[in-house]
Amino acid sequence: MQTPILAVLLGEVRPFRGEREPSAIGKLPVEHAVAVGTTGLAGDEQADRTVHGGVDKAIHHYPADHYAWWRQHLGNAPLLDAPGAFGENISTTGFDETNVCLGDRFRLGTALVEVSQARQPCWKLDHRFGTKGVMAAVVKTRRTGWYYRVIEAGQVRAGDSLELLERPYPDWPLASLFGLLIGGEAKDRPADLRALREIPVLAESWKVRRAKLAEQYGADL
Repeated sequence: MQTPILAVLLGEVRPFRGEREPSAIGKLPVEHAVAVGTTGLAGDEQADRTVHGGVDKAIHHYPADHYAWWRQHLGNAPLLDAPGAFGENISTTGFDETNVCLGDRFRLGTALVEVSQARQPCWKLDHRFGTKGVMAAVVKTRRTGWYYRVIEAGQVRAGDSLELLERPYPDWPLASLFGLLIGGEAKDRPADLRALREIPVLAESWKVRRAKLAEQYGADL
């Protein structure tokens, strides 16, 4: 499975909608080749490294396939006229949360990347679109996007291929993973909470999340 990369996007830290809190969610496409390293794309910034960026969240991918649904849901939203509305670094079609799994390894340009978690949305999406309910809709519909960690450094540019190379955990599509850990399904899926304990590629912050849910619902007993 492979698909062309429609856009590679970078962002700088800026004041967020006139507020004091800074953000680099406003990412813009670039045409040149971009170096891919352990902490992400060269030239891409994150305002708060405690919740964005880092090894487990080096690169954010959001499917362009979802934009049509968002246009119907939100109506006239100029942000949806081009990639980058959701703060993504990579835009493609053909891959989404139902057919991408935890631990999938992709050739991204010349780099090798691995899926570490689905994206957990925050209030900034509502603020960015200027309307309430965007974050809630992401959670409800599982149109989350996902993060990569970088296994091998390389370069990527728009027009390169994104190619699936390995799928070690086919039972863990991201929509299901998100539903378990973020979407409120943990209480009804104790066996899945136990099984997820054995998967080492899960992002560290989500390992903590899994452990808390397992303790809450007695799943590891």
